[in-house]
Amino acid sequence: MTQTETRRRPRLASSTIPVLAVLAVVLVALAFAGSAYQEPAGYLALLKRAAPLMILAIGQYFVIVSGGFDLSVGSLVTAEVVIAARLIDGEESATLWVILLMLGIGAFVGLVNGAITTRLLVPSFIVTLGMLLVLDGAVFLWTGGAPRGALSDSFRTVGRQGIDGIPVIGQLPWSVVVLAVIVALAVWFMRSPTGRTLVAVGDNETAVWLGGGRVERLRTLAFVLSGLSAAVAAILLGGFAGVSAQVGDGLEFRVITAVVLGGVVLGGGRGSVVAAMAGALTLESLFSLLNLLGVAGGLESTVQGVIIIAAVAYAAVNWRRKRA
Repeated sequence: MTQTETRRRPRLASSTIPVLAVLAVVLVALAFAGSAYQEPAGYLALLKRAAPLMILAIGQYFVIVSGGFDLSVGSLVTAEVVIAARLIDGEESATLWVILLMLGIGAFVGLVNGAITTRLLVPSFIVTLGMLLVLDGAVFLWTGGAPRGALSDSFRTVGRQGIDGIPVIGQLPWSVVVLAVIVALAVWFMRSPTGRTLVAVGDNETAVWLGGGRVERLRTLAFVLSGLSAAVAAILLGGFAGVSAQVGDGLEFRVITAVVLGGVVLGGGRGSVVAAMAGALTLESLFSLLNLLGVAGGLESTVQGVIIIAAVAYAAVNWRRKRA
């Protein structure tokens, strides 16, 4: 093997190995804690449940690695599901154009977040927190707290159904197929020059700017991709869980927890998109394990809080080391 071939061989980032090790331990523990996880179908069902969070984690990764935050994704998911139910109202013929509209709304919200953050220089934390409140208020005003309408059967197929007749596993959920496609696209994007420059923006935006990089456009692109990921997650969650005004509650904090659990550094410049996805799957697996062990559901918030505090503390220590 030549030296060139060695350099081109894909290797896991250092931040990916620890979270994969934790994931492996949790998955083994699930097999001992619940009989459902002693068969491949049990783990496939887990992956089906985790798919929306993993897709959200991909979008959140783009924003965090470039030096920002997106707190609007949970409210955006809720708004997308509520809007889809109202517009489709059980009509099969409306499904396709409503899905396209959902993707457009997600991209537009991301574009607004990115434009205000980069053009007006408002911190992304404040911008997306404001967008969270705007979307929450809009959903409440439109629905009065009780969503109306219904999703069509074809819309719900993506979140609920799958490809039958697969050996060993029986059925391959469509949500897992969608996840696999998005994972492949995300890995490809992060290996492209644009993806590598996006990470560099989070590490040292001045150096990127001096090198001719379009910092504002790249950060705006990150928010647009986050909005699109929220739209896809809304399609899967709407199909799986149905219409609810609380479908996206808490997702913004859960996805940030998942990303930092995957070793992505708050403040940007460090982390792997594969690790971010592994962090999401690890978090979902951990909550499933706690549920099987009979641990109170309220502990989930505690776990998320501890992980976020630890991640912020690590980022602060790392920032001081860089300045020293």
